[in-house]
Amino acid sequence: MDEALDDGPFFHGTKAELQVGDHLTAGFRSNYRPEVVMNHIYFTALRDGAGLAAELAAGDGAPRVYAVEPVGEFEDDPNVTDKKFPGNPTRSYRSRESLRIVGEVTDWTRLAPEALQMWRDRLAAIHADNRGEIIN
Repeated sequence: MDEALDDGPFFHGTKAELQVGDHLTAGFRSNYRPEVVMNHIYFTALRDGAGLAAELAAGDGAPRVYAVEPVGEFEDDPNVTDKKFPGNPTRSYRSRESLRIVGEVTDWTRLAPEALQMWRDRLAAIHADNRGEIIN
């Protein structure tokens, strides 16, 4: 039997308003490259990492962090694992199967406006240089 990659808890950041019991699924446009339809749903075991994703997510809604449970198998996120960071220090994962919402988390760390703008500028620069490949 394979060992679990991580026991969690797990989190997903978004601007969507969701309810306990809802499922997040793949098949939607990327928050970072809207021309890409995602084959996976992404999540992390770091609450504030999900908060960053929520703040950077597309849309006009309020950033939200949800506690989630993977319904099926998942793997390390190759967009950050080994490609950008040795191992998986960001505890970032992806799954082709859904994530079940088990609750909303409200005690995550919000970024200062300057820090959030820095992240947006970094993403814009990566996309402008066409270096922002998403392994889908």
